[in-house]
Amino acid sequence: VQLVESGGGVVQAGGSLRLSCVASGRTFSTYGMGWFRQAPGKERQFVAGISWSSNTLYADSVKGRFTISRDNAKNTVSLQMNSLKPEDTAVYYCAAGDHDWEYKYWGQGTQVTVSS
Repeated sequence: VQLVESGGGVVQAGGSLRLSCVASGRTFSTYGMGWFRQAPGKERQFVAGISWSSNTLYADSVKGRFTISRDNAKNTVSLQMNSLKPEDTAVYYCAAGDHDWEYKYWGQGTQVTVSS
């Protein structure tokens, strides 16, 4: 499975960005998908996940601001990020797994920078 992220960039605090991840493979609809992030000097952390049946899960720090969604027809998972804060600055990674909430395939990452 290959994952390719896009949509990162620089945005002011309070702004929005939408990240997208396109996955290879014919069985995308069966994958659990997720987004993680890693800030400089910190460990990679879970941001949001969506199961094959579109159940969603969010980290407390992004609840109410971020929305994860998937489009199985386009093999795409997206992360809509609103009300961005400087502490959201990180490299964001798309992840996929053969089982919900267990991720073993990773994208290369896309940088998100939120300026104050």
